Amino acid sequence: MANLKELRVRITSIGSTMKITSAMKMVSAAKLKKAQDAIVQMRPYASKLTEILQKASSTLDSSENAYGEDRDTNRTRLVVITSNRGLCGAFNSSVVKKAKAFMADSNDDFSIVAIGKKAGDAFKNDDRLVERNIELWDNINFDAASEYAQKLMDGYLAGEFDKVVLIYNAFRNAAVQEPTAEQMLPISIDTEGPVDTTEYIYEPTKSEILEDLIPTSLKTQFFASLLDANASEHGARMTAMHKATDNAKALQGDLKLEYNKARQAAITNEILEIVGGADALAG
Repeated sequence: MANLKELRVRITSIGSTMKITSAMKMVSAAKLKKAQDAIVQMRPYASKLTEILQKASSTLDSSENAYGEDRDTNRTRLVVITSNRGLCGAFNSSVVKKAKAFMADSNDDFSIVAIGKKAGDAFKNDDRLVERNIELWDNINFDAASEYAQKLMDGYLAGEFDKVVLIYNAFRNAAVQEPTAEQMLPISIDTEGPVDTTEYIYEPTKSEILEDLIPTSLKTQFFASLLDANASEHGARMTAMHKATDNAKALQGDLKLEYNKARQAAITNEILEIVGGADALAG
């Protein structure tokens, strides 16, 4: 059994840790509200944009869609999105695990882009890692996301790779984040769904509208994946810190009980020694 001084030090240390985890939980809860609002507001826009794209491109010839070209080669650019910080449970490790499983299940020739410090650390010894980007995660906004999405689109059009797949945590709720593999390029137009017989008047031409609409849709998709991952990080960290605080509180309670037992045993032992000494003097 540990002595009283050791127990006091451990109780104080756990109390300090509990204050830190509790504060981190509250900070993440505040950030989660903002991040959750952002992704919830983005989803209807992204959905409507996709709907318009499907309707406008229902009669589009495949040669007119430069971003929908199916190629015979299989060079895949894998964009792995994690955070720059830890202490968020399995948030980062689940994305890395998803990425590794995705590559293991495919015969494609992969190149990896790591967005977020944790993804870069996970693949730093992998020869397929071609880029590490931590700045994009530090300041998530549409302009920065749009610029990086354009870089991916330009690489696809230039033939540097034939497919772009995003690996990230999709936000479901504060306690649930789902590792997701989502193809960004090439895009595919759904021609198997219900046929829209409504006639539309396009101004300017339909091809000119789609020339702007398709890149906008791709940039929105990439931005939405970042927002999803950002909300997932705060949800995962809030949950992890909540559990850590509860565990610290339980451990602190056990140590206090052990301390009280040790203190009582010490007092009892001192009383016995006093009584024994008194009996010896009386004898």
